[in-house]
Amino acid sequence: MSNALELPQEHRIPGGIAIIKLGQHEKPPTVTFNNTRVKTLQSEQDQWLAVVGIPLTQSPGEANIQVNDVKHSFSVSDFAYKEQRLTVSKKHVQLSDKNLQRVRKESKLIRNAFQQHSATQPHSTTQLHPTTQQQAITQTFQRFDWPVKGPMSSPFGLKRFFNDKPRKPHSGLDIAAPTGTPIVAPAAGKVVLTGDFFFNGNSVFVDHGAGLVTMYCHLDSIQVEQGETLERGQPLGTVGATGRVTGPHLHWSVSLNNARVNPKLLLKQDTNP
Repeated sequence: MSNALELPQEHRIPGGIAIIKLGQHEKPPTVTFNNTRVKTLQSEQDQWLAVVGIPLTQSPGEANIQVNDVKHSFSVSDFAYKEQRLTVSKKHVQLSDKNLQRVRKESKLIRNAFQQHSATQPHSTTQLHPTTQQQAITQTFQRFDWPVKGPMSSPFGLKRFFNDKPRKPHSGLDIAAPTGTPIVAPAAGKVVLTGDFFFNGNSVFVDHGAGLVTMYCHLDSIQVEQGETLERGQPLGTVGATGRVTGPHLHWSVSLNNARVNPKLLLKQDTNP
């Protein structure tokens, strides 16, 4: 494998990432996992890798990716995430018919944003000399900077209970910071969705190419527009307390092949400066 190839950290657990060697292919192989396209990287001459996001709902044990017409198996280990119990406003747990309709409409928009698999990828810090757009997107992986400065107030993967009722595991990182603290793009990307959502409050979704999408929630202000291309480090909004929150913070989610994965696996440095 070329030393110049940048890769995320591998952790083959639910909510983690698997990096799977695919062998030699003259052309970029088509890889799918759970019927969703997977990002591929060329590690050296005709040698390819698949970078697979593993959803939190994935059962431990054998899993399979489809590489062209061939099935490849890999193992997913179990992992015990911590639990968190929160008391929240009753209106956010037992929704009125009006709010339920709103949430269903917004959920469709959010699903569509996470299902992005763009054919091009912005580059603000990496110089490439590809012969085709496909080569450009398969030969690089953007490691992330932290989008905001502050302590992590809630880690990825928490098993959450709202008013003692189980909810979906926490699918992102919560970073505590005062209202108005700047949030920046952790890597180059394109804004594919913005809006004020019932649960997530003011939110921004950024497509970083080939199924890698990030989400920023509970913003006090949004400073970008849908369709805008962002450079690494460009401001996209400020920390707030909109939506369902107990205080100002940024909820940051990373989605890889439509699977929410631990953002820390893609960071350049583990410690928030």
